[in-house]
Amino acid sequence: MTFDNSKTIIKLRIRLFFALVILIAFLILAYFAKVIKFPLLGMSDTVWILILVGLNILIAFLPMFLNYQYIFYSDDNEKIVIRYFTAGIVGGRKNSVEIDKRSFSGYRTEKKLFGAVRSITLYQHFNEGVANYPPIYISALSGEERAKILRSLNSYAPPPK
Repeated sequence: MTFDNSKTIIKLRIRLFFALVILIAFLILAYFAKVIKFPLLGMSDTVWILILVGLNILIAFLPMFLNYQYIFYSDDNEKIVIRYFTAGIVGGRKNSVEIDKRSFSGYRTEKKLFGAVRSITLYQHFNEGVANYPPIYISALSGEERAKILRSLNSYAPPPK
């Protein structure tokens, strides 16, 4: 099985782009073209700017706060491959985890902020013991995508002792 959440990440970027376009259009129409007259809907220009800037900041930084990551998952070959990077306005370092299916020793999921931030930590067995990878944040995945990953990982995890 191979999939990624590129559609979700693209939607985030498009939302950010449109929010920025609306803010710029508002500023042009209100201050340069003088098309919008204030008070508009009973609010001054300062209140409207604060609302629009606040929405832009929320749309820009919420994915970073919730640790949204682009995730590519594949278990088609002898290895489980997960590639991921932070999907906020400032992209993070690209990371890749490749675990041989025979040495995969399980995973642990974690929820924070009432389930809004979800992560998965993978474990691999080596001769020296068991090593864990840094958490991979699966918050940006849909419920169906999360279930697919967990079902796949369950099929390779050793039975509990």
